Amino acid sequence: MPFWYQSTRWWAWFLFPLALFMRFISILRCYGYKKSWLKSYQSPLPVIVVGNISVGGNGKTPFVISLCEILIQQGYKPGVISRGYGGKADAYPLLVDKESTGKEAGDEPVLIYKRLQIPVVVDPIRVNAASYLAENCSVDVIVTDDGLQHYALQRDLEIVVVDGKRRYGNQHIMPMGPLREPLSRLQSVDYIINNGEIHADEFTMYLTASECKRVDGKEGILSEKSVNACAAIGYPPRFFDTLIKQNFTLQKTVAFADHHAYTENDFKQFDVNMPLLMTEKDAVKCTAFAQPNWWYLPIDGQLPTTFIQHFLAQLKQIKESKC
Repeated sequence: MPFWYQSTRWWAWFLFPLALFMRFISILRCYGYKKSWLKSYQSPLPVIVVGNISVGGNGKTPFVISLCEILIQQGYKPGVISRGYGGKADAYPLLVDKESTGKEAGDEPVLIYKRLQIPVVVDPIRVNAASYLAENCSVDVIVTDDGLQHYALQRDLEIVVVDGKRRYGNQHIMPMGPLREPLSRLQSVDYIINNGEIHADEFTMYLTASECKRVDGKEGILSEKSVNACAAIGYPPRFFDTLIKQNFTLQKTVAFADHHAYTENDFKQFDVNMPLLMTEKDAVKCTAFAQPNWWYLPIDGQLPTTFIQHFLAQLKQIKESKC
């Protein structure tokens, strides 16, 4: 919602009762898990939750991929769980493989699997996904893509990813603002990762782009700089700005809703003779009907050494305590 990232409008206060109700439900759930009135699952493996306290694109998926790459480099065998937003499988838990589609598993789990080739399990009930991963896959660390508010799954580390530019908007709870939980929640997390900006007490992640790749999976080099672009992510302007920084001239840009289920009809509005650029998350949903001049821009998260060292030391202690 655009008004979430502007000064609070007078009419937005009519949403305050709903925001208050959402806050009450959140407090009640947290208290219920704290007092063990509601059941929670503790995995025998270390569980790292990567989430956010606000809705919309914050750069969480690039961070998850980078974190898993670091774990692999250090000899760990990570696995990822996700609720698979935007997908619907015939049965759960779903172990993502090379045949899985975004329509079935959700676009982000498919993207993570294609990039990392590690076990990725999807289930709307994350506890079931975590249990399946621990019992059936050769992993020693569980990374949950989103799920900060999913208190039924106990966690050992909490990492929050923050959009460095938009931050927390008007700082109100949904639907009055973008927050899922109040800002005070940040006081209890282990790490705050800031996507693109420098702030005190936060670790800065910079997103870097590599060479464009064809959506249909074939080899090729994009030499043209005048292109069209589309994006179905939480904050499309960030992607379009990235393309401009890569010296592309954008003739036409179209922003779709986050997790939009693409069809061929969505692309009739673009000039077929001009290259079309999209995000990597979009590309996994368009492979089946991709045209030769459709491209995606891979994005990688660069994490600071100070974070990596501190995180690995803490994870080692957690792992030793579970042995």
